[in-house]
Amino acid sequence: MKKIGNLLAASLMLAGAGALVPSAATPDSEAQAEIAAKIADEQARAISLLYRSEEGEEKPWYIPDFTWSDANVNYLAWSSGSKRRNPYIDDFWYVELEGGAGWEWGDFYFFSDLENPGKGFNADDAPKESRWVIKPVLDINLPGLKEGWLKNLQIHIQDYYLYGETFLVNNFVAGLAYKYVSENFFARPFVGLHYMHDTFNETLFDGYMGGWVFNYDIRAFGAKFALSNWHEFEWDRDRATYRLDDGTRIGDGASWGLQGALAGWWHATKHLSAGVQYRYSWHKLGSYDYLTATIFTLKYNF
Repeated sequence: MKKIGNLLAASLMLAGAGALVPSAATPDSEAQAEIAAKIADEQARAISLLYRSEEGEEKPWYIPDFTWSDANVNYLAWSSGSKRRNPYIDDFWYVELEGGAGWEWGDFYFFSDLENPGKGFNADDAPKESRWVIKPVLDINLPGLKEGWLKNLQIHIQDYYLYGETFLVNNFVAGLAYKYVSENFFARPFVGLHYMHDTFNETLFDGYMGGWVFNYDIRAFGAKFALSNWHEFEWDRDRATYRLDDGTRIGDGASWGLQGALAGWWHATKHLSAGVQYRYSWHKLGSYDYLTATIFTLKYNF
């Protein structure tokens, strides 16, 4: 009877909380997932009822309070000016899987891309070859900080790995992040130590990385929209990664670099979203030129 009571209570709580979710039903990024975390408090309490034992124990720590995922297809078109400055870049298609989960103790996000799908990893022309990318991000709440503004301070860990036939790179960052959530806005700035390994360098300390991700949900003309941005800035890199002994520039060509994307999203239905992203980089992506591109995205939200 106690289990039946828990099930009934949980079902009522889930039904009531579902009516509170405005835009979290169509998460489109790490930022959207974090907004869902705030709105999903009632669902989380309901889930805890379902997993509570006869002795009154809470659900296992590894059972998430919420999850989300999507699959998307993208086309990246470099600007004409970028192609003049760097003739080695090329437009490309890529497909992506993206998802995340949240717990009382932290959050997890990841994406995985296959660039130039169907081209193979042994194409003669490097910009046209297939490349595989994966990026997991883990944020863990600092223990003992449950009151005041410090309760949103987190341990931040992220890793970016790209593999291609002619090049691979791994960027690992460990540091701190701060999560801010309101009804329709989410932001998470971070800063950390940066370690790098690529085709030309063994694992080394490559300075520091800071940045942020934010998302702002908008309702207009009876539709759901969002504005989002992710941004990363690196500084104090190891000189061996951008200069030869004789001073010749290589790789990203400077001790600092930045990259990111500013995006606008239209959540057409519960499951379908479309977006346009302005992609930018400077002293990044293996180039010391300022590069810009437009990314056209179509997503299916599970």
